[in-house]
Amino acid sequence: MAVALGVDSRRLVAYLAVHRRPQPLATLAADLWAGVESDAALRLLDEALADVDVPGLLVVDTLAGTVVLDSLVAVDLDEAMALVRLIPEVAAHEVADTTLLRADVLPSWTAPWIAVERERFRQLRLNALEDLSVRRSAAGDHEQAVALARTAVEAAPSRENARRALIEAYLAQGDLAAAVAEYDDYQELLRSSLGGPVGSGLDVLFPPSPAWPVLRGFRPTAPRSAVALPGLRAVRTPGSRRLVAGGSIPSGR
Repeated sequence: MAVALGVDSRRLVAYLAVHRRPQPLATLAADLWAGVESDAALRLLDEALADVDVPGLLVVDTLAGTVVLDSLVAVDLDEAMALVRLIPEVAAHEVADTTLLRADVLPSWTAPWIAVERERFRQLRLNALEDLSVRRSAAGDHEQAVALARTAVEAAPSRENARRALIEAYLAQGDLAAAVAEYDDYQELLRSSLGGPVGSGLDVLFPPSPAWPVLRGFRPTAPRSAVALPGLRAVRTPGSRRLVAGGSIPSGR
């Protein structure tokens, strides 16, 4: 059953879902209400705690001055971290569902405390996707290897390891034209970002060959209409899964 929570209560529950150890009330108040005088922040925390009227959700230790999410509460982020730890321990084909590694933690939230945890998980999930792609490719499952690496590239287009995994997956698949196109896309991204010709660690994947201009001729035409027309609103397709439930929070929360 879904339970509606106020803005501050959602922030409180989200913080405790990300930080699963008991949190000192003073630290919690300072992080959630950064810049607010400590006594006032503690009062706001008390109000938020009182508003979380869900039996069994929180465990407040008044003697220790801490609060924690009950250990029986299921959190997507915990499941995602368990998957990250599992991937190196099992055969690549045993990892069938990587849905939990395809989204950032609370992507629309802007508070400093979540930005740190989001980036930490982002690096872990991208490493896991890249590693799994390489292992899928080695096992001959080229379609899945390409899909996994493509997910990592879409999440971090400028990440060299993600591009390497995708290019190597294409090469293992025998799709040289796609590998060259991916390399060219990355080089163009670097040039546009840095303002000039640049080299990368991917250069070694393509030793000089007269075949490259020919392969580039097979590159598909880029789709048109990449810029929204004046007066029209861009619409983003929903579907990204938030790892901690709670809905949107106003900017700066």
